[in-house]
Amino acid sequence: MPIPHRRHAGSLMGRAATLLACLMLSGCVDFGASRLYEDQLGYSRALGDAEKSETLLNIVRIRYADTPTFLQATQVISGYQLQRNATAGFETFSPTNFLSGSASAQLQQSPTFTFQPLSGEQFAQSVIRPLPPADLLPLALSGLPVDVLFRLAVQSVNGLSNAVALTETGAAGSPDFFLLLNDLRSLQVAGLLGVRLERQPPLPAGSHDKPEPGRVYLSIATSSDPGLQHVVDEAKRLLGMRAGASQAEVVYGRVPGPGQIALLTRSMLGVLSQLAIQVDVPTEDVGQRRTLPTVGNIGPEHRPVVIIHSGAKAPEDVLTSVQYGKSWFWIAEDDFDSKLAFTVLQNLLALARTANTPGAVVTIPTG
Repeated sequence: MPIPHRRHAGSLMGRAATLLACLMLSGCVDFGASRLYEDQLGYSRALGDAEKSETLLNIVRIRYADTPTFLQATQVISGYQLQRNATAGFETFSPTNFLSGSASAQLQQSPTFTFQPLSGEQFAQSVIRPLPPADLLPLALSGLPVDVLFRLAVQSVNGLSNAVALTETGAAGSPDFFLLLNDLRSLQVAGLLGVRLERQPPLPAGSHDKPEPGRVYLSIATSSDPGLQHVVDEAKRLLGMRAGASQAEVVYGRVPGPGQIALLTRSMLGVLSQLAIQVDVPTEDVGQRRTLPTVGNIGPEHRPVVIIHSGAKAPEDVLTSVQYGKSWFWIAEDDFDSKLAFTVLQNLLALARTANTPGAVVTIPTG
């Protein structure tokens, strides 16, 4: 039986090696693109879920007179190492010839997360400082409901007070405040409510001064619809705007000047504290004086802006849930109003974050 020529055998061996290499590379050509897709979506979901759980946990902590802690993920690094091996050979046997080869690949993942806790000046600016009207009002332009926004972040408008839970009974606030919110929401839905922002010129490079807040104006357009025009007139009356005026400058404070609307905004700590007092807590925790009784409906609103349940175990289908002590706390997935308000709260927290000098940084390699 004739044996293949050596040159012909070498050619077959080269083809075998090329074939194996192609087979391996064909499974790895789109490796980078697929990992980018999966990692970006996966880490985005994980970070979003973690932020929701942290916010809920801080609300519960405040309810139990515990210290809230804000830990922000500042960096996520996902490193991969792909090792590939391939062998190929040509062997001759009589009466047949065949090719042999092997291939192997090993993937190692080493993600690293960097967290930065809020402390010192950064904590004061992000959590304790009242939200500037120039930062708050433009959120209404992005589609966030203005009534939910004001219920969460505004304590008073021209002296019309929002509800505040200072004691176990709470303070109901002014009925006109909630009437104003209903009017503003109706105007927002009708497209008659506008916000105009005038940013201050940027500071010179290298300046250590704090930037001056911009000026913000609230505008209300007229309507040919008699029903909507009645809402326009009523909103202007509650805001202290002249009947012929179309806009007014919004300033921080309790008492407005001529042609102004005074907005007394809350800090994020104040927003979280207001939500905390209405958390549904276990009766045994109240009996043991671990927390105060739950404050019911405050003012003319029929329900808390965010309903937070508690129990021995959280349901499987929830927006977010956390365990504190022996109890679980959660926001129901089928409670759209609470989910919407909680989303507005998450936007306010993101807005309040500052980029000051970093504090302590904790880096956790998980590989």
